[in-house]
Amino acid sequence: MSRRAPSGPPATERGLVYTLHFDPPYPPRAPAGAQVARHYTGWARDLDARLAEHEAGRGARLTQVQLAAGGTWRLASAEPGTRDLEARRKERGAARRCQICRAEAQAEAELEAGL
Repeated sequence: MSRRAPSGPPATERGLVYTLHFDPPYPPRAPAGAQVARHYTGWARDLDARLAEHEAGRGARLTQVQLAAGGTWRLASAEPGTRDLEARRKERGAARRCQICRAEAQAEAELEAGL
């Protein structure tokens, strides 16, 4: 199933929009300043089945190469929504809404502050 064109009818099929947080970012050992992928956002009718596909190397290409590079991921969020919501989430990036990134940044700030 492909995403609709921006001028097409709205997607109405309900499922879950989810975000995976990569550990470490892909590609690992990237040179300083290089662009890396820290998250993957997708849509699924059955989240458990879709996560199993990712784990088995049959998911999105980005999760396949993350797996092949020895990386892992954690489920950062999942919310009810359509493919339209998935597209909006992808446009805005995941780092701002990733609770794992926020918790890591908070812990780092507390360490720097000596708390």
